[in-house]
Amino acid sequence: MTDKSPMADKPKQKSGWLNIAIDYGPLLVFFGVYKYFSPAEDGNAVAQVLAMVKGTGAFIIAAVVAVAVSKWKLGHVTPMLMLSTALIVFFGGLTILFQDPVFVQVKPTIIYAVFAAALLGGYWRGKALLKYLLDTAFEGLSDRGWMKLSRNWGVYFIALAGLNEVLRQMLSFESWLAAKLWVFLPLSFLFTFTQLPMMMLEGLGKEDKDEAVTEHPPA
Repeated sequence: MTDKSPMADKPKQKSGWLNIAIDYGPLLVFFGVYKYFSPAEDGNAVAQVLAMVKGTGAFIIAAVVAVAVSKWKLGHVTPMLMLSTALIVFFGGLTILFQDPVFVQVKPTIIYAVFAAALLGGYWRGKALLKYLLDTAFEGLSDRGWMKLSRNWGVYFIALAGLNEVLRQMLSFESWLAAKLWVFLPLSFLFTFTQLPMMMLEGLGKEDKDEAVTEHPPA
């Protein structure tokens, strides 16, 4: 009989900031490389296309690195990250091939639409698919809470898909890229906070509180 090392069963450490870096790091790399190579003159179309192509190449590399870091540091790769990376590689490749930014701009719409369809489809079938993605993030949340959260996020993804389409039609590529950082990211944080009251009512964190109540204070 062999003894198991306590480190063998130790789960990977969870980190909210690492999750954010994995999700948005490739976009920051894209934005930084694009800005670095963008010409000072707006009329230099050739240089702008070249900057877009270089930024897209860096975007693809950063996305693949993010998957590797997620597997290494967190011990898993979420389906959302896998889908996002696959679409980044596919549409990024089309962007480089045809030198047209529309392929990169359409990618978020497809991601939002796919997850909206999955979450709302699961909700109508009585399955909270979001629970399989975020179970460890919201421990104690009841099944009814997961159903509500899946429905709400499904509707939110529809709104994001519509917003992305409106912005890519109205804004320049550079302005649209900035909106991904300064509009979509704050909106996601704000939406998450709006869900907290519902999740608290549906048992979020209740198990931790129960454990704290049953513990006797030291003499």
